[in-house]
Amino acid sequence: MSNWLTRVGKAHPPFRGRLIALPHAGGWPSAFTPWRALVPDDVDLLVAQLPGHGARISEDPLRRVEPMVEGLVEALLARDPLPLAVVGHSFGSVLGYALARALEERGRPPRLLVVSARQPPCFPDVAPFAHQRPEEELVEHLVRIGGLPSRPDRHKVMTGPVLDAVRADLEAMETYRRPAEETGVPILAVGAADDPVVVTERMPLWSLETASAFRWELFEGGHFFLYTPQVASRVIAHAVRALPLGGGQAGEQALADTNLQVARP
Repeated sequence: MSNWLTRVGKAHPPFRGRLIALPHAGGWPSAFTPWRALVPDDVDLLVAQLPGHGARISEDPLRRVEPMVEGLVEALLARDPLPLAVVGHSFGSVLGYALARALEERGRPPRLLVVSARQPPCFPDVAPFAHQRPEEELVEHLVRIGGLPSRPDRHKVMTGPVLDAVRADLEAMETYRRPAEETGVPILAVGAADDPVVVTERMPLWSLETASAFRWELFEGGHFFLYTPQVASRVIAHAVRALPLGGGQAGEQALADTNLQVARP
C-alpha cells in the first residue's frame, strides 16, 4: 500500500466513508492523531504523508501542488471506493482544493471539502513570499503564528529536513494558481477571527470556488484553531454528516442542516 496516506488509529471495517486530512505546511500526520477519538469507528481516517514529512522525512520534499495531488489521487484510487470528505488546514486547504478537483475529474468527487485558515485561490500570493525568507526570519514567523514554541532551544528542530519541508510546502502553496472554473464539490470554510495570517473577510469568498453548496463558520484560537478539541469536534461532525450509507446529495445536505453563516456574493 502507498505511503502517501497513513491511517490514524486502528481500523474498524466495514467503513461507511473515509475522511482525508491534510496538515499545515510542514505538518506531520501526528497533527491529526487526536482526531481519532472524535471520528466514529465506522469512518476511516487517513492523513496525508508527503515526501519529506513524517516517516518520509528522508525523501526530498515536493515544491509544487500538482505532483503532491498526483500521488494522493493514485493512493486513494488504489483503495476501495468509499464516500469521501476532505479536510485541509492552511496549506492543506490549497492541497485539499486541488485534490478535490482532481478526484472530481476522475469521477470520484468528495462529498464535502472543508478548508481552514487559508484565503481562497482567487487571492493569489504575491511577493515577498514566505518560502523565500531567510532561515531566522522564517523561524520567527512560525513562532509568531503559533507553529513553533517560543523557547529558543526548541528552534533547533526547525533546521535541516524539517524546515526544508515547511519551506517546500509554502512554495507549493504560494505558487498555486486558481483554475479557470470552479469545482462542483460543496465547500465548508472555517476560520479564526484572531488568525494572524488570514484576512477574515476573505474566508467567505471561498464561495467563488464552488458551483455547489457553500457555508462558512468563524471561531477563535489563532492560526492553528482547527486542532483544538472544540473546533475539531464541530468540523468532524460536519464532515461525517456528509458520509451516509447512500444518497448523492450528502455534502449539500450536511451544510443545509447546520446553522452556519451563508456567504454568497
